[in-house]
Amino acid sequence: MLQTIHSYWAYLVLIALVIATFNALIKYFGDQPYVGKDFSLALVAFILMHIQLLIGIILFFSKGYFDEMSIGEIMKTPSMRKLVIEHPTTMIIAVALLTIGYSKHKKKLVSKPKFKLLSIFYSLALILILSMIPWKTWLGL
Repeated sequence: MLQTIHSYWAYLVLIALVIATFNALIKYFGDQPYVGKDFSLALVAFILMHIQLLIGIILFFSKGYFDEMSIGEIMKTPSMRKLVIEHPTTMIIAVALLTIGYSKHKKKLVSKPKFKLLSIFYSLALILILSMIPWKTWLGL
């Protein structure tokens, strides 16, 4: 059940992150003012992403991967390496980037630098997330 929640919650995260990222990019390049809606979009993506991280951590430790296989066996099996090592590590980096961008943007007083930080850090997080989504599972291939 936790795996299902993690999978479906990922859709919410992805939608919110895409919206927040494109909003920041459009407003940065359009020289538009930073308003409450912009803060809300960034915050929703931030919160959803952190909830997804918590679900993922619980899922990771509840699966017992290291009870069944040694780290050497996991590293020798590409599908297991991606699932147990690469996916979690990349997602933690993506959450860190998102957190840095969100935290730094709040300290800026002018719209352009706020959108610049959100654009850079949210885009990097989005790229990492898209690179690690198990597309075969998501698309039913």
